[in-house]
Amino acid sequence: MIDIIMWIVVGALAGWVASMIMKTDASMGAFANIVVGIIGAFIGGFLVRTFMGTSVDPNSFSIPSILTAILGAVILLGLIRVFRGDRTV
Repeated sequence: MIDIIMWIVVGALAGWVASMIMKTDASMGAFANIVVGIIGAFIGGFLVRTFMGTSVDPNSFSIPSILTAILGAVILLGLIRVFRGDRTV
């Protein structure tokens, strides 16, 4: 149960920070931030594992896990922006 709560907390934090970085915070709600953060954690974890040969513990609340989730969430928001054709900054 605590793992699910940690995923939601890290996902919310990562999604919110990524939406601030990508300037989409005004159009996203709390639920969208959580979803983007959790999916971003998967994307970031895959990229870190692929390119660095190491993994971040997904069940820990640590700086590397949050940074990995933010990285993935920023990439996800960037991909969404490209596929939607949104050229605004």
